[in-house]
Amino acid sequence: MNTIFFILRQTLTFSIPLLVVALGGMFSERSGVVNIALEGTMVFGAFTSILFINTVQDTMSGQFLLLLAILIAGVSGILISLLHAYASINMKANQVISGTAINMLTPAIAIYVARMIQDVQQINFNNTFRIPLVPVLGKIPGLGDVFFKDAYITTYLGIAILIVSSIVLYKTKFGLRLRACGEHPHAADSVGINVYKIRYAGVMLSGLLGGIGGLIFVIPTSTNFNATVAGYGFLALAVLIFGQWKPMRILFASLFFGLMKTIAATYSSIPFLLNLGVPNTFFKMTPFLATLIVLAFTSKKSQAPKASGIPYDKSSR
Repeated sequence: MNTIFFILRQTLTFSIPLLVVALGGMFSERSGVVNIALEGTMVFGAFTSILFINTVQDTMSGQFLLLLAILIAGVSGILISLLHAYASINMKANQVISGTAINMLTPAIAIYVARMIQDVQQINFNNTFRIPLVPVLGKIPGLGDVFFKDAYITTYLGIAILIVSSIVLYKTKFGLRLRACGEHPHAADSVGINVYKIRYAGVMLSGLLGGIGGLIFVIPTSTNFNATVAGYGFLALAVLIFGQWKPMRILFASLFFGLMKTIAATYSSIPFLLNLGVPNTFFKMTPFLATLIVLAFTSKKSQAPKASGIPYDKSSR
């Protein structure tokens, strides 16, 4: 039973960043802007926030520091996403090329600035954010073992982001306009919706969640940052596609890929898997093999927003 609880906790740890980043990608693509810059956004958000933690950790620690770092990660993600938004919306550049440029730019910035500040590119930090046991809730049988032991507030933040994202997308005027701009931008424009502003908002929300996702990926899994998020941004894209650009489907896709990542990262702590005698390289390939298999069987049925990836030109009606 302890092994099962361990697997479930680890699955949550790996699923939450995927969920948050994929939801960010959803807002961008629902507005009509393809965002493959999720990897770069994660790197930039993680870099700025981890650097902040490294700088102030001698005078501050615990959950308040983590909340400040989350804020910084989100703002950093927004700032870097504005580059993609300007290139894609104002300049009408190829959105895939723009996203690729950001994916190449942000690790270079992180390495350069880290070496300039401290001579090495690896930024270390003290993890003072783990909650061994949440009072009262941690004593609930089963549920407490999974959600409220060895926990991080980022888990609860991810669940809150899922709920808010669902409400915003389906229950608000902004969500309706966002979906309209991603499906029929000219029709949206004809009823007075500013397509450019809505698309900017979608990309900025994507940057906000992508930056936060970078930090909440690093915090539970390491005590240093080395200008990489291990391909998690690209995995989040697979989650987004598998989840059909819908919040609840994205949740289940995140849990599936989170389980695959758990197998890859912690197979040596799972007796059943360890006793199989399978080479460890196979387990490390598991998330990426799963990605290829899932996308191969589901890509034909994918229904992306109709105008996603198509620059909007008001004068072309």
